[in-house]
Amino acid sequence: MSSPPVKIGITGTHSTGKSSFFEALEAELKQLNLRVCRIGDFAIKAEALGFRILRDHTFESTLWIMAECMRLEAEASLSSDVILVDRPVLDALGYLRAALELTGRTIGERRQAALTAMVAAHMPDYDVFIKTSLDPRIELGAGRDKDSDFRKAAARWIEQLAYVLAPVPLTLTSSNQAEILRTVIDRVATRLSASK
Repeated sequence: MSSPPVKIGITGTHSTGKSSFFEALEAELKQLNLRVCRIGDFAIKAEALGFRILRDHTFESTLWIMAECMRLEAEASLSSDVILVDRPVLDALGYLRAALELTGRTIGERRQAALTAMVAAHMPDYDVFIKTSLDPRIELGAGRDKDSDFRKAAARWIEQLAYVLAPVPLTLTSSNQAEILRTVIDRVATRLSASK
């Protein structure tokens, strides 16, 4: 029986360097002849199905995003050495909390507790967890939501949840990508060699 793949999650609000970091990481991992699966875009898929997202996030959209993330992670584990998860389950909860805060809505304590328990139970599955840092001076990417209040609230909630519910995260900033890339490559190599 083969060992489980290395799972790497990257979390943070939009336009904070997640995708560009994963592009660089994926290229490096493939040069090591590793089978890499990259998954993400859960909110875009949710919106295409009719779920409300961003400031309009609901319990149902958050639950669907979390379930879809976990489903795709499980599928990727069948044929990958490394799974790169752009926006793990923690992000969906952070975005929901930001939406509820800014709109004054509530989903009830039971539903809030259920989503939080799902995140807490799933986050230890990540071998490496990276948190981006919001730099408001960096412009939003093309087609991104321009609601700066929501972007800041999402960043704050994601950061708060990351320190409570996640393994100790590496913090990716606009100036330390090369350093974090080397750290992650070293952790992947160590984890894969230990499982042989």
